[in-house]
Amino acid sequence: MKFKDLRKKYPKFIYESYSQRISGVKPRGGHATLRGKNDLEILFNFKIEPNIQFRPRITVKNIKKNLSRSNLDRLNNLIFNLGLIEMISYWKATCSPEIEIKAGSLNPEQIKWWKDLIMKGMGQFFFENKINLLKPNFPRITTAKAPSENPAAAGFSDGGFLQKYQGNRNKAVLVPVGGGKDSVVSLELLKRFKKNIQCFSLNPTEAASKIMKIAGCKQPIIAKRTIDKKLLELNRRGFLNGHTPFSAYLAFLSVLVATIFGRKYIAFSNERSSNEGNVKYLGKIINHQWSKSFEFEEKFRKYSKKYLVKNIEYFSFLRPLYEIQIAKLFSKYPKYFNAFLSCNEAYKTASGTKKPTKKWCGKCSKCLFVFAILYPFIKEKELLKIFGKNLFENKKLLPIMQQLIGKKGFKPFECVGTKKESLIAFYLSLTKFMRSHEICHIPFLLGYFEEKMLPKYPNIEKGPKRILNSWNTQNNLPKEFKKLLKKCFN
Repeated sequence: MKFKDLRKKYPKFIYESYSQRISGVKPRGGHATLRGKNDLEILFNFKIEPNIQFRPRITVKNIKKNLSRSNLDRLNNLIFNLGLIEMISYWKATCSPEIEIKAGSLNPEQIKWWKDLIMKGMGQFFFENKINLLKPNFPRITTAKAPSENPAAAGFSDGGFLQKYQGNRNKAVLVPVGGGKDSVVSLELLKRFKKNIQCFSLNPTEAASKIMKIAGCKQPIIAKRTIDKKLLELNRRGFLNGHTPFSAYLAFLSVLVATIFGRKYIAFSNERSSNEGNVKYLGKIINHQWSKSFEFEEKFRKYSKKYLVKNIEYFSFLRPLYEIQIAKLFSKYPKYFNAFLSCNEAYKTASGTKKPTKKWCGKCSKCLFVFAILYPFIKEKELLKIFGKNLFENKKLLPIMQQLIGKKGFKPFECVGTKKESLIAFYLSLTKFMRSHEICHIPFLLGYFEEKMLPKYPNIEKGPKRILNSWNTQNNLPKEFKKLLKKCFN
């Protein structure tokens, strides 16, 4: 459907309300019933005028006795803010010109912050749907209630809510776990230095569950996010659809989880490579990974300490490193080789119309990039077991290789590394192949790289050392974590 027609037909998106309840605790009027036991269930109420309503749900499993009824009420501000990031997935269906917040209050600074997140976090969505994100006052955000006192100055920010977690448990590290190699590296390095770790996973995939089991994560914190089926129906009918800032969603959810379970540190596994954008659109840099970037991390840390909770430290443990450096570290943990899965095609359901394959597709930019950065550090036989084939042999992947190294179009809209490190990855892969094989047959992509790319980079042999030994000083690692990560390079 056309953007202009949708905005005219659906002029206002409303964040109406939220509700929460713990199973086994008598609800106060209006809260939904829980099927589970000792779970926290949160329901959000969204409406697109005149006649579309959504009720998505998030459930945090097995909170046990971490929350009393009175403490649950003190989570209201965190839940309200989680609803703000949740609503973006539903607002995007029509891009209504006005967003009205009835569920709580936002001051002008907060409204500005959320508009910035929408503009930058939804950049790929605007680009792919050909939406002019420079329109004045787009979108217009209004709040029905007058701003109250600074939320982080009230409630539990002074540590009162977390008193029973003081001591070693309060200093535990919450590590969000997906199915990829990055969270594996964070887990293993933090374990190596005897850090008290608690795994956290949202809608854990089979790969994420395997990783947590292999890592020995005891009693991981699990959350379940349920998308309203009405949104999937709208997608199938041709309403607007596309990329949303999922890592920003995880940031807000992780603060809520860390608060409930009394965890002082939240260590994400976002790397410096995510800082590089993909393409320029209407004079703005569009970055598929913006909500993984250092810019977002800085903005969220400030917002969190001022408007959420003061005494929780959110940061990315792997921020100083490139993806290729993380791949080198990952190569030291072969027990995860058959468990991790980074291919996003493996989980796609086409708005609920097909089952996910849960396998490396071997055809996308993410597959080729991961294959290329692992090839220099893992035995070829082991890598072929992971992917099922040698992706360097696939001639159809040439356009993707050209995009990855910056020689055609723009960098793919995927969680891939910088163009510079992709270039180095293919160079190192070629170098390794030449050393370990008789030169009678060279894989197509490596042959192309040798013939077409190498002559353009006469000093490329100096590149690997610079990248593999580099350290980005733009990071928010607490001193002790910075010291731990640096030890890995000694």
